[in-house]
Amino acid sequence: MTAWIILPVSLSAFSITGIWIVYAMAVMNHHVCPVENWTYNVTCSEETARKGFPKTCCTPQDIPLISKCGCYPPESCLFSLIGNVGAFMVVMVCMLRYAQVIEHSDSCGWINTSALVCGCINALGLVMVGNFQVDHAKSLHYVGAGVAFPAGLLFVCLQCLLTYRIAETTLDYWMAHVRVALSTGALVSLVLSGIFFIHESFVLQHAAAICEWVFTVVVLVFYGTFTYEFGAVNNHTMMAALAQGGHHQGSGIIMGAVGKGVVMGCGAHSLKSPGASSTSTRLNCNPESMAIL
Repeated sequence: MTAWIILPVSLSAFSITGIWIVYAMAVMNHHVCPVENWTYNVTCSEETARKGFPKTCCTPQDIPLISKCGCYPPESCLFSLIGNVGAFMVVMVCMLRYAQVIEHSDSCGWINTSALVCGCINALGLVMVGNFQVDHAKSLHYVGAGVAFPAGLLFVCLQCLLTYRIAETTLDYWMAHVRVALSTGALVSLVLSGIFFIHESFVLQHAAAICEWVFTVVVLVFYGTFTYEFGAVNNHTMMAALAQGGHHQGSGIIMGAVGKGVVMGCGAHSLKSPGASSTSTRLNCNPESMAIL
């Protein structure tokens, strides 16, 4: 078991807790209405609610979409921080997961690479969403959201496929089943959010906001499940990714590493169940490779 298990747990805990704090601040500051409110008016008279209590009269501008919750200070400052830090941790998780899959399987190349690209695009979208508030830079905010949400959904779907492809134990398959359930929930909630959002009905737009919250929390929980695999990460994990990159650059570059003990991917290779903490070692080379050298 390694300290890397802290990364996905921190991503989920920090982001989920953070966005709910942002929501609570927005409600208390009368910037949005609480999720339990389903009654909206076209216009409202002067607000009479006491400071520190939710609004008593709500307009469509007060629908508690995640973006609306982080639109005005002081909660917008925390919202931007969550978007930036969360995006950084997402990239770290995606890169480590990419390296781990390479370490365990050579037959998932395009799926693994696609998942890495989707994860990085998701992170880029999060940065745009967090730093360009919807009421102040609507176009850029919507571009970021339009990038982050589909990329995040595609990432979790590809990771479900990868989990099945490299599964070796019963626990590995159970984790794959859990991730399928989470990705299904993410898909349904995102589709419903999009369908409800385009309607003019205030009730449906409120339902869209709830579906958006569900989607975000489910995807963040999905990221947290990588704790299962990251307990087995060691120094060989990142080396596997580096060796893979070197292999694609040609044998001339790789052969230059012979003096360092790396010959065409021939060396000590860690083999383990994705969720296991114990490793076994084999010599990952064959006579044909040695003959070529």
